Amino acid sequence: MDTVYRHSPAWKVSWLFVLIAAISLFFADIEVISLEPWQELKRLFMGLFTPDWSNIGEIGEAFLQTLAFAILGVAGGSVTGFLLALIFHWRVVQVACAFIRAIHELFWALIFLQIFGLHPLTGLLAIGLPYAATFAKVYAEILEEGDKSPLQAIHPDASRISTFFYARLPDLWVHFKTYTSYRLECGLRSSAILGFVGLPTLGYALSSAFMEGYYSVVWALLLLFYALIATIRYWVRPGLLPVYILAAPFVIANDSQISLQNVRRFFTEDIIPAPLRHGDSLSSLWHWFSDLLITQALPGISNTLVLTQVALVTTGMLALVLFPVISHQFFNRTGRTLGHVLLVVMRSTPEYILAYILLQLWGPSMLPAVVALTLHNGAIIGHLIGNYSTEVQLRIDAPNGLNRYFYELLPRLYGQFLAFLFYRWEIIMRESAILGILGISTLGFYIDSSIQELHFDKAMVLIVITALLNVTIDTLSRYLRAKLRLRTSVDCNASNDYCTARD
Repeated sequence: MDTVYRHSPAWKVSWLFVLIAAISLFFADIEVISLEPWQELKRLFMGLFTPDWSNIGEIGEAFLQTLAFAILGVAGGSVTGFLLALIFHWRVVQVACAFIRAIHELFWALIFLQIFGLHPLTGLLAIGLPYAATFAKVYAEILEEGDKSPLQAIHPDASRISTFFYARLPDLWVHFKTYTSYRLECGLRSSAILGFVGLPTLGYALSSAFMEGYYSVVWALLLLFYALIATIRYWVRPGLLPVYILAAPFVIANDSQISLQNVRRFFTEDIIPAPLRHGDSLSSLWHWFSDLLITQALPGISNTLVLTQVALVTTGMLALVLFPVISHQFFNRTGRTLGHVLLVVMRSTPEYILAYILLQLWGPSMLPAVVALTLHNGAIIGHLIGNYSTEVQLRIDAPNGLNRYFYELLPRLYGQFLAFLFYRWEIIMRESAILGILGISTLGFYIDSSIQELHFDKAMVLIVITALLNVTIDTLSRYLRAKLRLRTSVDCNASNDYCTARD
């Protein structure tokens, strides 16, 4: 790499993050605890060659439930998000949306589970609420950055509704459609992992099969899920979406009813801090909060940050290794096809499911979480950078092999690479927190423990702390992108690269 590039601000910031990750490793719990991890891992991979389709009825039911929750959750979120986007310039809307989307779907599911039980409303709101906040932000950015020149042809007395539908929507429609389609893919992953809290989606069937050692069933479920994600562009058609939305409510299983008493108790008793419920003094409330902060919040924040920073750097390293496998600059069509298959499998596997599998094989430590976060997010960024590398115009005498990689492409792509990596930073933070539910001592571990002990007041405080931490990281990410002048514009027209980065 040339001297100017190696002394650029982006390069210096990269080394700072590497240093932080290296220091974090000293505090990370990285180990394999299982007695025979490789033997079990071998059994798992052997199941790939013998997928079990004998229970196709149960497998089909799990996928129908996953589809129904995803379709309804994303549909509700997109409509609500569009309405919020129209008033997103209000500061209160921006703050509320930032807070809501900072809380992972599984945390929302744990909250609604205490209110509605295993009612379908739990899953629909767990997906729809944070997705609405995300849709609002991205839709608002699309509206803000869209071409406004057609407004000049509209009569001044035309209504705002007519102006929008005739002057703005035709040019912006492709952006809305592309992002919403991508968000449905995210919704399928979110819907799948809701099974881990008891809803009858893919995660429930997957965890049951894995706990019983039926690895062939595990692979049957995963292979179908990969096929579902890979073919989404073929079965998600504008004309079919109304049919899907109308059919989904009849597909969702509902064997429970909402208890209004539980709803009332949750808001008037469960989430009220214990000292306030018991009429204690403010000093008792401070003692309660400080004890929660010292014994749970601070250890959870520390471990979440450690896991996040290690996974962020390993994600970046893997992305830089992977992007050539789909680039025209390095491989022919056959090689790129194999590369695309590899990246589709890696990025389509929800990190929660991957971490769950690795935890069963290696035992509860940060290692499975680091590997799961790295593989999922590294494949996403590798896919994005690989696509961008294809558009780079090389000079006639450009070198080949490693010289082409290090001296021609990497300097040109590095700014875009950092932009995507910083986009994923807050997402990796949310995922690091939620993986605590699996037994890793991040914030999710303490939240889940509080819920298991029926200390919902403590759980809500920890969830708020998690959201504030995510908002802080997102703010820092935006500051660094602006400081380094990394491209952050919305571009969902020809591809959904921006959409994928914003996951």
